[in-house]
Amino acid sequence: MKKAQNLVAIVSMLVLVCCGALLLNQKVSAAGEGKITGNVKFEGAAPHMRGIDMSKDPYCVKATSANPAHMETTLVGSSGGLENVVLYIDGWSGDATVEKNVPIFDQKNCMYVPHVLPLDVNQTFKVTTSDNTAHNIHPLPNPMVNVGWNQSQPPGAPPIEKSWKNPEAIRVQCNIHPWMQGWFVVVKGPYAVSDSSGNYTINNVPPGSYTVKAWHEPDQTQTQKVTVSAGQAATASFSFK
Repeated sequence: MKKAQNLVAIVSMLVLVCCGALLLNQKVSAAGEGKITGNVKFEGAAPHMRGIDMSKDPYCVKATSANPAHMETTLVGSSGGLENVVLYIDGWSGDATVEKNVPIFDQKNCMYVPHVLPLDVNQTFKVTTSDNTAHNIHPLPNPMVNVGWNQSQPPGAPPIEKSWKNPEAIRVQCNIHPWMQGWFVVVKGPYAVSDSSGNYTINNVPPGSYTVKAWHEPDQTQTQKVTVSAGQAATASFSFK
């Protein structure tokens, strides 16, 4: 009886030790991850983003009456920061799915929000509609790279859940409202998108040397090499004309 009790005690001790080691390893791993931060600027005078004529749909006109819509091809902030630039690690060899959240691509006031949605390969995302008018979302991938789709979404329709199998910058359009243009930028590994000030942060980057790639529509890219140290932030900034 005593031997059995001793055996149970030893097994319990081993389980506790293994669990503790696993938790410690996870904490050390998380602490060892770094990040890449930076800023994206636009050189020269910011181009004028022309207004959009939505007279084809009275709902769209009314929805944007207080804040008229304009093109979003090149959005430059007051400090020269360039918005909607996707930053990612070129040639990433780690796990494909790093981001665990489910991004939302909304149709709001007859525009795509956000205008540019970065995604990891195989990452599930949702296409939603906040509008009381019908839309038809139509991504246009290279048929040799990804399988496209074309789906209507009337008011109150449930979200459309999708994912993409391969890296690619995919233009999105609405067949009902031709001014609606956006992008799915599919990459592999951790990514970020520049905000209205041009700032970005790529999180969950293990120590190592990397090539950061910056993408801006329609197909402008730049690269920069960085070295990430454990628990530290590397910096890579870019400038587009």
